[in-house]
Amino acid sequence: MTTWDQLAQFVFSGLTTGSIYALIALGFCIIHNATGMVNFTQVDFVSLGGLMMYTLFLGLGLPLPLAFVLGVLAVTAVGGLVERVTIRPARSKEITVLIFITIGVSIWMRGVFKIIWGKNQMALPSFSGDSPLIILGAAVLPQSLWIFVITVLVVGLLHYFFSRTRVGKAMRATSFNPRAAALMGVDVNSMILLSFALSGALGAVAGILIVPITTLSYDVGVMLGLKGFAAAILGGYGNVVGAIAGGLVLGVLESIGAGMITSTYKDVIAFSILLLILFFKPGGLLGYGEKQKV
Repeated sequence: MTTWDQLAQFVFSGLTTGSIYALIALGFCIIHNATGMVNFTQVDFVSLGGLMMYTLFLGLGLPLPLAFVLGVLAVTAVGGLVERVTIRPARSKEITVLIFITIGVSIWMRGVFKIIWGKNQMALPSFSGDSPLIILGAAVLPQSLWIFVITVLVVGLLHYFFSRTRVGKAMRATSFNPRAAALMGVDVNSMILLSFALSGALGAVAGILIVPITTLSYDVGVMLGLKGFAAAILGGYGNVVGAIAGGLVLGVLESIGAGMITSTYKDVIAFSILLLILFFKPGGLLGYGEKQKV
């Protein structure tokens, strides 16, 4: 394999994981723009997506497309439930307090996952076989192509939702100025609930897509979620386009660093890259989101 073939292999591998980071980063950004907080249960939405897919597809024997849709819907409902049961009733609306609530809920959710699914490693088959395809000299797994295609589809649907639908525009209005949105008749609480549900859906899609090329466990989403959070910061926290760019850049640089240096310190390389970029550009690659808290 030539150097160019190796580089192509690293790039395709990085785009695969980078797409997952981008989906998770989008979930973080959507909730941040709606509430100003960081939702650390996002990492558990990723785990739950994979676990629900395992149960529905292998446990109950449902067809893959149906298991995929039902798994995403289940986590979407859990995302909304997290907001309705833990965030909305909180007596304090201080952002720091709400963040710590999400940390507590995240720990509780992992405990429940451990009880239901156990601590053993599980596996899911890829969507369409394991025979690699040769693209530009790189061996690309069919699952990687599924990740690319579904990520592009999800991003396209999100763009349409936020730019063309009435509810999407109401969510954008809430993110810019909740008080003004409420005065214009927008149900702000419903928009925040929807942001948590949408975040759960994105986390579920990421978890379901990545599990066939990695291992599945009750806490599989923790490291993936942290890297998704890093991608959101890298792109400019709250910036939706930045979240996508940050995820792809982080994935590619992580893959090249692991391939050219050593995979032993793969996670160290990823976060070191993040720190170096933020030292020189604190606002991230594309700057912070447009919303200003008032």
